[in-house]
Order: sequence, then structure tokens, then C-alpha cells
Amino acid sequence: MGRWQPDSRGRLQEAALALYSERGFDQTTAAQIAARAGLTERTFFRHFADKREVLFGGSALLQERIVAGVAGAPAADGPLDAVSRGLDAAATMLGQFRRDLSRQRQAVIVTNPELRERELAKLADYAAAVAAALRQRGVSEPQATLAAEAGMTVLRVAIQRWASGDDGRDLAAIMRDSVAVLRAVAASG
Repeated sequence: MGRWQPDSRGRLQEAALALYSERGFDQTTAAQIAARAGLTERTFFRHFADKREVLFGGSALLQERIVAGVAGAPAADGPLDAVSRGLDAAATMLGQFRRDLSRQRQAVIVTNPELRERELAKLADYAAAVAAALRQRGVSEPQATLAAEAGMTVLRVAIQRWASGDDGRDLAAIMRDSVAVLRAVAASG
């Protein structure tokens, strides 16, 4: 086995996404993923707690980046402007990933109710953390929660657009455009 080859984690992710696409999430095992990547099952579990984490690993780091972007926004920024700064931080992190892998990830999640539920739970966690960061900035309720929830909807929609490949722009541009659309919808009443 090629355990000394570089980027074991990346190889495991690519192998998992390929197998999930071919066989389905429920029919794929950690052992199969490791074998496809040319690694041992033990190596798989060094990188991921379970096969779901291939899809959701990095969620805590993403949440930290979004919250840091919100917290670091200039004091004069309103709630949605601060959330937009958090989304910029998310786009910087997520935009480093290959679009084709993001497309595969989205396709796997869409076909599995348990994974869709987990994705929504992660977004709810992000929204709660962003709302808390907004409240620390002095934003009152319900503005903090509404801005945070709207921001996470923008995140979800922008990632779906970016991953689909229908929009050739980078993720940051799609996020900024999605925020502009949200502002226009809110302004139209």
C-alpha cells in the first residue's frame, strides 16, 4: 500500500466521493474507501472519525473563520455587512477546494436524507455562532438572528451555484452577488 505517498487525506476524500457517487453513501465502507485510495483502513480512521466526516470534516474550522470574519468587521458595519465579511472568509477557505469535488459532495448529500439533515444542522450551528458574534457586536434581536440565518442561506445557495459549475465565477464573487440579491429582495418588500 502507498501509505508514504503524500496527501493521504486528499486521496481518501477523492476516493470516498468517487465511491459514494458509484455505489451510494450507505453502500460504501471505510475499508473500501481506504483500499481505493491505496491506504489502510487504520489510515482512514487517523484522518476521519467516520465516513460522514469525509463530507463534513472541516466544519469547525469553517465556523471559526466565518465567526472571525463577523467579529473582525469594522464597528461601523451593519449586521448584514458584518455577516458578508464572514462569508468572504468562508469563500476564501472553501474556494481553495476543487469545484468538481464540491459538485460530487453536493450530489452525495442531496441523495441521502441523513446527510441533508446533517448539512442543515451544520448550517444551523453556523447561524447560531454568527448570531452570537453579532450580539457581541451590539446587534439586538431579532436582527442578529435574522442576519445570521440569511447569511447561512446565502452560504448554502452560493456553494450550490458554485459547485454546479453553471456560474463560472469564483466562489467569492458568487457569494457577493448572492448577498446583493438578498439585499434587493429585502428592499423590494
